[in-house]
Amino acid sequence: MKDANRPVSTRRELLQNTGRLAAASALAGVAVPSVHAAGTDLIQVALIGCGGRGTGAANNALSTKSGPIKLVAMADVFEEKLWKSYKNLYEDKEHAGKVDVPIDRQFIGFDAYKKAMDVLKPGDVAIFTTPPAFRWVHFTYAIEKGLNVFMEKPLTVDGPTSKRMLALAEAASKKNLKVGVGLMSRHSRAMQELAKRVHDGQIGEIVLQRGYRMHGPDGYFHSLPVPNGTGELFYQIKRFHSFLWASGGNYSDFYIHGIDHLCWMKNAWPVKAEAVGGRHYRNSPEGLPYIDQNFDVYSVEYTYADGTKFVYDGRCMDGCENRYASFLHGTKGSAVVSKAGDIGQPSSIYKTQSMKRPDLVWESKVKPEERDPYQNEWNELIEAIRKDTPYNEVKRGVEASLVTSMGRMAAHTGQEITFEDMLNCKHEFAPGVDKLTMDSPAPLQAGKDGKYPVPMPGITTTTEY
Repeated sequence: MKDANRPVSTRRELLQNTGRLAAASALAGVAVPSVHAAGTDLIQVALIGCGGRGTGAANNALSTKSGPIKLVAMADVFEEKLWKSYKNLYEDKEHAGKVDVPIDRQFIGFDAYKKAMDVLKPGDVAIFTTPPAFRWVHFTYAIEKGLNVFMEKPLTVDGPTSKRMLALAEAASKKNLKVGVGLMSRHSRAMQELAKRVHDGQIGEIVLQRGYRMHGPDGYFHSLPVPNGTGELFYQIKRFHSFLWASGGNYSDFYIHGIDHLCWMKNAWPVKAEAVGGRHYRNSPEGLPYIDQNFDVYSVEYTYADGTKFVYDGRCMDGCENRYASFLHGTKGSAVVSKAGDIGQPSSIYKTQSMKRPDLVWESKVKPEERDPYQNEWNELIEAIRKDTPYNEVKRGVEASLVTSMGRMAAHTGQEITFEDMLNCKHEFAPGVDKLTMDSPAPLQAGKDGKYPVPMPGITTTTEY
């Protein structure tokens, strides 16, 4: 496509040309160079889910330096998102010659993920950055096609899909596929060095962990009443942070980073969780009621098998103190894991519990070219593909997702929830998500008052949330 500013075709036009697009998809292997695994150095990439996170992941993929790589297909259910993502990537001068996605390789609809992956050959890479409800569906097809994968967190939001993803992880390993998961804290050089020091006993035995994510709401957290003329299914997918079936809510989607890297520091997963939470100011600045399923505040106490406590606090309210950080307390000292978000640097160790500068023992120092964990994770995935070394982060990603869901369920039900409870809970939020079409009803239906069901601790059961 030489003119990146030309108008994108409408979805109607694309649907009217279904036959032409299908033919183009079938011949796509002729139009684009052969795959790395087939004997060339080129790795081809397909982006499935073209929102901000997907565009960022594609940008990281194209920024790897180990050899030629090219974006050759894109898919989404929202045409405007796909076009915006394509335009941003195409016009980035750093990616000159690396974005080759003409209109016949831009796919719209619930089956678009198949068409995008059909463009690829075994050994290429599919990026999954749709809402997590669709993760197992897309991963299943990628394994069938023999594709390497990068998928965004969380991987699951309930027990049945977690078991499904664990089985798929084993299937991917048996086919020697490489799979990266977007828990980028694990690729932070500062946190990697801190984890090594903590595991070596520099702060002694961990006796307490603390994590916080507190800031005001934005459009990702809360939904307003469905606008006239907007299909409810598409509205819920577009506002997926607001609906538990699509994302696990803001608890699963946002707090998983801090939960994952604190569990990493302990080198264990909690065995149970107890929690409190609630809804407070449920109106928008315009006075319209929010209709999402999230709590405004969460406070979860996780417990490890040895009795160690891990407290995670989340808040999404204006006018309050903002805090996004994580800390360790040990028998020989304390540590700052992250003090400015999931990629906050530096990490540091102190000889006391006060974490004051005079008590500093160690502070991380990272090379400028390795400070971005988002890029680090992609560099390592592509290197594993090129060198054909084992690389599969799915099991850990599912476990992190389960621990996160465990805390969410504890808050929403008011009950103690164990890891086994979460894994074996039979409730699946969207059991028919693999069969959705443009005309399907939304998995969650509003009541007669136009509002969606919300968690009610003490009334809501573990079979519902």
